[in-house]
Amino acid sequence: MNWKRNAVLSSRKVVVVGAGPGGLAAAMQLAFAGCDVTVLERQRSVGGRTSSIQSDGFRFDCGPTFFLYPRVLSEIFRSVGYDLMEEVPMTRLDTQYRLTFGKGGQLDCSSDIDAMDRQIAELSPGDVGAFRRFLDDNRVKLAKFRPILESPFRSPLDLFRPSVLSAVPYLNPQRSLAAELQRYFTDPRLVIAFGFQAKYLGMSPFQCPSLFSILSFLEYEYGVWHPVGGCNQVSERMADIARSLGVKIHLDEPVQSIELEGRRLTAVRTSQDRYAADSFVVNADFADWMTRHVPNELRRRWSDRAIEKKRFSCSTFMLYLGIDGSYDDLPHHNIHISRDYEQNLCEIETTHRLSTDPSFYVQNASVTDPSLAPPGCSTLYVLVPVTHQHENVDWAAEGDAFRDRTLDCMAQIGCGDIRDRIRFEHRITPDDWQQRYGVYRGATFNLAHNLGQMLHRRPGNRFEDLDGVYLVGGGTHPGSGLPVIYESSRITSRLLLDDLGIDAAFIDHPEASPLQK
Repeated sequence: MNWKRNAVLSSRKVVVVGAGPGGLAAAMQLAFAGCDVTVLERQRSVGGRTSSIQSDGFRFDCGPTFFLYPRVLSEIFRSVGYDLMEEVPMTRLDTQYRLTFGKGGQLDCSSDIDAMDRQIAELSPGDVGAFRRFLDDNRVKLAKFRPILESPFRSPLDLFRPSVLSAVPYLNPQRSLAAELQRYFTDPRLVIAFGFQAKYLGMSPFQCPSLFSILSFLEYEYGVWHPVGGCNQVSERMADIARSLGVKIHLDEPVQSIELEGRRLTAVRTSQDRYAADSFVVNADFADWMTRHVPNELRRRWSDRAIEKKRFSCSTFMLYLGIDGSYDDLPHHNIHISRDYEQNLCEIETTHRLSTDPSFYVQNASVTDPSLAPPGCSTLYVLVPVTHQHENVDWAAEGDAFRDRTLDCMAQIGCGDIRDRIRFEHRITPDDWQQRYGVYRGATFNLAHNLGQMLHRRPGNRFEDLDGVYLVGGGTHPGSGLPVIYESSRITSRLLLDDLGIDAAFIDHPEASPLQK
């Protein structure tokens, strides 16, 4: 099949709002199909929450640091003629991450089943063998759910597709992720070890649906990867490829207003120009962009009131620290679980208070990638899950004290001297996520992923409230997390191209798309 014909036959214009990972992936695919694509980005660099923070020779990922399940993005790259691992060299981490527990004990998590069983035996001898059963069962579960995660959901009727009905026995909607894991592990620390990944969705494992046990499985089955230079390098290279395919990327140019004819979006305006198009892809934060730009009366399903009532994920308090020397005994990824994890989660999701004993994550990327810091120095990226914006927390008043509390807590993983070694420091609070990055309520993982806000109950990839508008990113189906955000770009690109009458077969058959190099 000659997909290059599309470049000659199509002169359809598409505007992509936002140069985050979903927007860049969509731009690549739409341009390869022959569309005239323009990307408008409010920040001065590409990537959105996958951009970088750079100063004094230090380089940090702004948001995601775990690169998981490269299959989806590898197929997207291949479909437009590139090889992901050649374009963005990556290292698979031998120790995926270290888990330390406030109640005592630790796990150096690895895909080596025997090594994991030896560590599990030290924590809970009766749970030896459960890890292998967990992997075997979730291998089947992922196979059942892949067709669901890779297809659009437009109405309740889609729930009766054969692929969905086939997956029903594995859904167990009455069971939380924690309850699902308790079927395998008796030790509460192991339940958390294989359930904390719910935080990738901004949720508690005690509230998250059981089907998301596949998140932990993906780490062990497909590995945890570090792109050389950081995860932001993936977005930087995607932007380069998009430009090579003819995409025009305008940085530091936020959309200020939109033009409508009835319910159809016809153009967007920035301070610099007016951009008319046949179709528009919104990769901005869904709730923030819609409530700021689209008249409330035009949004029948996703009105301001409807959005206000939705459940949103937690937020994150971030510290980016450039330090003298290094912590060579600290692995690349480190997760510390607070002594009373359920109380910590309650403070984040229910009482909306700042914890005195928070769980936290530290990335010590320089042990893998010395290029991220000047000679003799290293970087530490610190993330603390916290409540999204709430009247109970005044970050202007409480931010400094919470920063000090976080640094104190880092002694629990061997960083007790951190204050004396800081040469560079940058901070992001939930207020910053909203004000500087345009994230509704500072909810960095978007709409929560409870069963009432998934599939057809999430904003549609072909947005139902406006004609000519399509969505990519964590605010649409399938949801948050880099692999599914990339998947959203494939779903959305197929729908958009089909609606424009342009051949989209290359998306489903990346192996037939010739490499351009």
